[in-house]
Amino acid sequence: MAVVADRGNMDGRTLVLDRLRHAYIDLADPTHLEFRYVRWFGDASAEAVAGPGSPDVLHIGGGGFTFPRYLLATAPGSRHTVLELDPEVLDVARTQLGLDPDTLDIRLGDARTGIATLPGAGFDLVVGDAFAGLSVPWHLTTTELLAEIERVLRPGGRYVMNLIDGPGLRFARAETATLRTIWDHVAVIATASTLGSGGGAGNIVLLASDRPIDAAGLRLRIAAEGDVDAEVLAADGDLDAFTAGAPVLTDDFAPVDQLLVR
Repeated sequence: MAVVADRGNMDGRTLVLDRLRHAYIDLADPTHLEFRYVRWFGDASAEAVAGPGSPDVLHIGGGGFTFPRYLLATAPGSRHTVLELDPEVLDVARTQLGLDPDTLDIRLGDARTGIATLPGAGFDLVVGDAFAGLSVPWHLTTTELLAEIERVLRPGGRYVMNLIDGPGLRFARAETATLRTIWDHVAVIATASTLGSGGGAGNIVLLASDRPIDAAGLRLRIAAEGDVDAEVLAADGDLDAFTAGAPVLTDDFAPVDQLLVR
């Protein structure tokens, strides 16, 4: 684990885990989102945290705590619970990345165990951004885990999830198929090159809700940031084609690592 200073921004820091860039933090500006997928998180979460009231957000994975701090800055009054496995990650965020742990309810331990202790219908938004190397841990991808997320979401709430996949998008297709067994409304956000013929490696953000997703509005928010290469799949026909032949992941069958490499 290492924290690398940004030569182009004196306040920029990158958290490197397993030789991969896992988070970028601007110590002076929590609204600065360097990584494209985190900006997609913001776009996909906008409706869930907008409006009157103080939204409650559950984060599965802390990492650099970039997105919780972004929402604290952009959704004043929002309350955040973070399930983080690694106490060293938390210590690095606190000592080197400017995190004030008192602003968040941080619970150390496995997210699968932690979410089971949370009350039902307690959150407006759940954010999944937990990784072991390049892969989301398999037990955080299954119908059983997603049912727990659906349980803790309020009506109209949203689940947004980041994953990384390779050519063919076998894992992304399987995870999308799995989300569709729990929620009626699902969207896939990725670059055109990632979604293109044969698929390419890259980040993919999945969005799910029990309420219809305004895909047109989501596309406009993404485009307003100058991100003209991003695409949003949300129509049933497009999702049917994307998930055709993909397995549904369960606790009894979740070969995530194999899907990534084959």
